[in-house]
Amino acid sequence: MTDRRQLQAMITGFRISAALNVAADLGISDLLVGGPRTVGDLAEATSADADTLRRLLRALATVGVYDERPDDAFANTDLGEGLRADVPGTLRPLARTLNSPELWAAWGHLGHSVRTGENAFQAMHGVDIWTHRQAHPDENEIFNANMTALTSSVAAAVAEAYDFADLATVVDVGGGQGILLDAVLTRHPGVAGTVFDLGHVVATAPMTPDLAPRWSGVSGSFFEEVPPADAYLLKSILHDWPDERCIEILRTCRRGLRPGGVVLVVEQILGHPGYERQAAFSDLNMLVMPGGRERTEQAYAALFATAGLRLDLVIDTSSPMSIVEARLAE
Repeated sequence: MTDRRQLQAMITGFRISAALNVAADLGISDLLVGGPRTVGDLAEATSADADTLRRLLRALATVGVYDERPDDAFANTDLGEGLRADVPGTLRPLARTLNSPELWAAWGHLGHSVRTGENAFQAMHGVDIWTHRQAHPDENEIFNANMTALTSSVAAAVAEAYDFADLATVVDVGGGQGILLDAVLTRHPGVAGTVFDLGHVVATAPMTPDLAPRWSGVSGSFFEEVPPADAYLLKSILHDWPDERCIEILRTCRRGLRPGGVVLVVEQILGHPGYERQAAFSDLNMLVMPGGRERTEQAYAALFATAGLRLDLVIDTSSPMSIVEARLAE
């Protein structure tokens, strides 16, 4: 591919995103679990127009998502399997987040953010993304499913990379359905844990029933108070917020931290080898959508210092996420 053609493909990349969104929303990959199916069959199953569905699937076949067969049928490829709802770490919820016209419009407002430093979503729609999702339950449900799926794809790597053995209690702050906490408790049988989140989000039972004796769910706001613990896990929390709000969250954790305890921030780190592009574009997504940012190690150290903590070490995992360990400043 020439440089000019590569640039053209990058410019028009939103077309692939839109096509994947529709295929995910229709559940095409789930319908193809049993093998190839004809366009007519798929159109009937999805209440879609056969001709336009064929055009959609043909386009996605050219980028390797589906396999086009000569008998007007299509089959899943390895890429297409990732859009199935029933596979670990499914990317179907991520593709379905693009259902929101407000999301598309906010990314079209990126230039405003670059010129002014303002959050694109709020500048365009007059409310922040959290308020918007609360008013749109369907979008909020897809977002929560996406967070669960993305966490499940890295939870085991985080639980394996950090030694929780000397910690009696762990609180998964903003942990939603508790996927990460489940992974930690499963790998470290001597640890008890709590998933902590807003009342309409927090899980009421562990994903793994055997963990119930060591597991609890508590609702509340991490800007106000968190349950006392030896360790706080904050996965993909701080990147949602600007610095001043991050400091509030960290100070809340500092107040609840038991002597010798740790705050474990699980995030993508800007500049870490192997995931530079992923982290950089996630940083833009934070600018456009919630108004936060991805950060360097130095930036996290500065946040910790302001909150009365100190950065002790950074641990890379076998996933794009790193673990940034902080302790009480002396």
